[in-house]
Amino acid sequence: MSAPVLSIIILAVMFLLATVLPLNMGALAFVGAFLLGAVVLGMSTNEILANFPGGLFLTIVGVTYLFAIAQNNGTIDLLVRGAVKLVGSRVALIPWVMFAITAVITAVGALSPAAVAIIAPIALSFAGKYRISPLLMGMMVIHGAQAGGFSPIAVYGVTVNGILAKTDLAFSPTALFLSSFIFNLVIALVLFMVLGGRNLLSSRVGHFVEQAAEARMAVSVGAKAAGGDVPFKGVGSGMYGPRDPAGDGVAATKERKERIPQLVTIAGLIVLAVVALGFKMDVGFVSITIAIVLALVSPAAQKGAINKISWSTVLLICGMLTFVGVLEEAGTIEFVSSGVAGMGMPLLAALIICFIGAVVSAFASSTAILAALIPLAVPFLSTGEIGAVGVICALAVSATIVDVSPFSTNGALVLANAPEGVDKDQFYKRILGYSGIVIVAGPVLAWLALVVPGWL
Repeated sequence: MSAPVLSIIILAVMFLLATVLPLNMGALAFVGAFLLGAVVLGMSTNEILANFPGGLFLTIVGVTYLFAIAQNNGTIDLLVRGAVKLVGSRVALIPWVMFAITAVITAVGALSPAAVAIIAPIALSFAGKYRISPLLMGMMVIHGAQAGGFSPIAVYGVTVNGILAKTDLAFSPTALFLSSFIFNLVIALVLFMVLGGRNLLSSRVGHFVEQAAEARMAVSVGAKAAGGDVPFKGVGSGMYGPRDPAGDGVAATKERKERIPQLVTIAGLIVLAVVALGFKMDVGFVSITIAIVLALVSPAAQKGAINKISWSTVLLICGMLTFVGVLEEAGTIEFVSSGVAGMGMPLLAALIICFIGAVVSAFASSTAILAALIPLAVPFLSTGEIGAVGVICALAVSATIVDVSPFSTNGALVLANAPEGVDKDQFYKRILGYSGIVIVAGPVLAWLALVVPGWL
């Protein structure tokens, strides 16, 4: 059996094991790199480790460490409260605020599941209180996370751009970010119109306050004397009557000493964007430098921040890219690319790549599939028969929009935070049905929009 064929079998087994067993794909990838490299190809350990992505390691550690400090010192809560205050009494804006704030959180470096874990409980509690479709609210949060996920300083963006930086392909990080953002924004708009968003346009928070007041006035004197309470409850709420989301369980004021680290953090995020993007400085070094400055400003805020670094994602990405380096030594990249090019139908080949990314990502790690498929597609794209930027953008969109699946971390988080009174079995079926539509239609739409026109 040839080395390329054997390496493909090893890769397939790795994905299978990581899907059916609670094993980290990166750990499996390091084992696969060792077995394929040392046993089959006769590579030394130094040659295998030469493929370890040190720069990407520093970048992911730096941005997730910075985000952990921002979360600890209350900056993320400050941003969420500020965004929700913009809603006022306009219920229809609540889903869009959740979309926007989740996009911002992922865009500045948070992992998509981390952003969803922070925002989903808040968003779905609002869905219960203000009678917004839980499916609409949950999907707005997930698509918001994916919309910001490919910014040049986000984990997805850093991963894809880091892989392509080692190739000769002309690529635009801005095109990648905007493709994902606009695609998810359009999906969010469609969901808003289909899942009852139009009915929310005439809704105001005051309407529910009036209902609560009427219910209170209807309470009998006897019930009051007996210590009974009013029969009206905001749906999904443990408190009687609706509350302003801007002040839901949050203290009205903050001590000045607590504000200073938050303002410094916001300034640090702005500096990161300007220095890393405007002056093309290394995102990893800049982000970890800013994180250390913030730790010095507020030592208490960095307590536990190291533990919040997504070490499982670091292991996943570094392991996969080390394994991909060994695949290149084995000739697998050229072997697969030659097979794809041999089809003689580059547009069809691009569609197949997008479908593979979508289907596998629905059950496995989106980061892992991007780290595996992009290097495999690079030689095929280098022929110039099809727009490389469009294919990469379409693959990135296809592999991440399917994270709405209840089998993915994001989808599971939304399901776990279903509001009170919502049948979880029915909610699961609705999420599953929607994710099935996305898996089938998503790659086709991304292909039609980003690849077929040839404008990228």
